[in-house]
Amino acid sequence: MKFKIDKIDGNARACTIQTAHSVIQTPVFMPVGTVGAVKGLDAVDMSEILEAKIILANTYHMYLRPGADVVKKFGGLHGFTKFPNSFLTDSGGFQAFSLSDISKPDEYGIKFRSHIDGSKHYFTPKSVIDTQHKLGSDIMMILDDLVALPATKKRVDESIKRTIKWAKEALEYHKFKQNEGTGINQNLFGIIQGGTDFDMRKICAQSLCEMEFDGLAIGGLSVGESNEEMYETVENVMPFIDKNRPRYLMGVGTPEDLVENVYRGVDMFDCVMPTRNARNGTLFTTFGKFNIKRAEFIHDDEPIDKACDCYTCKRYSKGYLSHLFRAKELTFYRLASLHNLHYYLNLMKEIREAILNSKFDEFRREFYLKREI
Repeated sequence: MKFKIDKIDGNARACTIQTAHSVIQTPVFMPVGTVGAVKGLDAVDMSEILEAKIILANTYHMYLRPGADVVKKFGGLHGFTKFPNSFLTDSGGFQAFSLSDISKPDEYGIKFRSHIDGSKHYFTPKSVIDTQHKLGSDIMMILDDLVALPATKKRVDESIKRTIKWAKEALEYHKFKQNEGTGINQNLFGIIQGGTDFDMRKICAQSLCEMEFDGLAIGGLSVGESNEEMYETVENVMPFIDKNRPRYLMGVGTPEDLVENVYRGVDMFDCVMPTRNARNGTLFTTFGKFNIKRAEFIHDDEPIDKACDCYTCKRYSKGYLSHLFRAKELTFYRLASLHNLHYYLNLMKEIREAILNSKFDEFRREFYLKREI
């Protein structure tokens, strides 16, 4: 992986990441393809219509179904899904933590039951790397010990100690496998934990920065804390994260969250929000969000967003989309998802352009002003 900082404006950064499969310009939002597909969309939608350069697939879900060996047989995620650009795979630790009734971390990994059939499984720092090697993703995430917030200081301390220990194991194992010829073009990111505790985040960030990770992520946020606590935590930990590597904030979030965390120095984001909200009828626009099920849209012949040039807005009216939603027509999910993802991806392009022109502060002010109209 090649990484280059193109411009810094305040703390906001415009960077370029090059993997074996694509050139990614940051700030970047990564659509979430949990089971190897962004819900309602296919590889053509993602690569040709939305022009996404990287999407996220979920290690936990792909491990359980269809299984990493099946994906490997098809040529990894790229051959299986036919998406030609980059994949990032998370470690699966969050899903093992959140989807299992008996998820339990110990010193060596995470025990959990499958949400599909109740079968027992055990993720370790090494097993998660093995799975991701088979998936063939461009960026792999380490197994970390996630803590729901609020949490006791004792539990957060335990979490960062485990995360640092597992990070060393994962990195050493990945390097060992690369020397054997496996995962040559795959990159590994560390994950900084520590809840909202300043000292814990600092310790974890400094420890991981001493290791040879290709990038660094901030995990364990957007799990129960307020927006203000999230922003403060990101701002506090940034000085301890190596500026010469990509910075990824996991699982975040709203358009406002993206703008605020770019402002604080984050390069990469992912979240299910644009597609999940689309399926529920909530659409994001330049001027805020609205739900298409409101009666006022039944006779509305305007597009979702007059300032948007997405596939959906160039072709269809709010009235038609309102009809599709009320009729529970599956076409609605595709058209709404295309719009919401276009909005997110285009927001990132506009932010990047503002940073390159040293106008990010101006962009940020106008972003909020438009939402007040």
